[in-house]
Amino acid sequence: MLGAPQAQLSGTSHPDPAPRLSPGDIFELNVYNVPDLNTKVRVGTNGEVYLPLIDYVQVGGLTAEEAQALIQKRLSDGGFVRDPHVSLLVDQYSSDVVSVLGEVVKPGVYSVRGQEHLFDLISSAGGLTEKAGRSLSITHRGPSDAPVTVPLSRNLGDHPENNVVIYAGDTIIVRKADVIYVVGDVGKPSGFLMDGGQLTVLQAIALAGGTTRTAKLGAARIIRKGASGMSETPVRLKQILEAKAPDMAMQADDILFVPTSAQKVIVGRTMEAALQAVSAVSIVAAHP
Repeated sequence: MLGAPQAQLSGTSHPDPAPRLSPGDIFELNVYNVPDLNTKVRVGTNGEVYLPLIDYVQVGGLTAEEAQALIQKRLSDGGFVRDPHVSLLVDQYSSDVVSVLGEVVKPGVYSVRGQEHLFDLISSAGGLTEKAGRSLSITHRGPSDAPVTVPLSRNLGDHPENNVVIYAGDTIIVRKADVIYVVGDVGKPSGFLMDGGQLTVLQAIALAGGTTRTAKLGAARIIRKGASGMSETPVRLKQILEAKAPDMAMQADDILFVPTSAQKVIVGRTMEAALQAVSAVSIVAAHP
């Protein structure tokens, strides 16, 4: 009978000759002659993995060989496999990577060696998206470490002091900026970043190049997503433009829709038209 294959570790170099499994690690499990039990899993935040037949197994803190022996014992003691031979191959240790998530072009997991700098990792992730906000959070590997907030600018080089050191196991999340949209019969239908500030209807119309001659000002609407779904709020745009009605504050993700005078404003269809228009606009920075 074949002996149990020895655990194989990834080729990544570690100072500890027997690294311990921890949340985020990925390994492949193979059971000799039982292909249905072969699987690839990621260790959960609580140090557990879910495996066929034997349910959840606590592997956090174990070496690959210890985890292999434990899984083998669970299969045998449960009567699922007679004289099981288990092989465990670690594909990736989370301690060798940094997660770069949120508003970057290529969110994902990036390999690091020792320490890296924040801007280098953002560049590796393709840079910031057009919807990136003005801050990001960095969470270190320690369970008791609170996220650290770091300010951002569109040009990373403007603030070299924010190019902090990043260590293996850290998670970087670039937050999404608040955006409002102005679509319909306006000069420049667009989405406007309002991160760190506030926009009113009047400011939003100005940023969008004003309304056109064919705009139906009395039928303007704000489309807003709330806890109970999408809603439409009438906007007295003509009176606001003439300073005969108070301006209205807009919220993140609001859509200000100004139909053309040739359009019939129908509840539901207005919302549909506005949402379709939003998908085609570009995002620009707002400087009211």
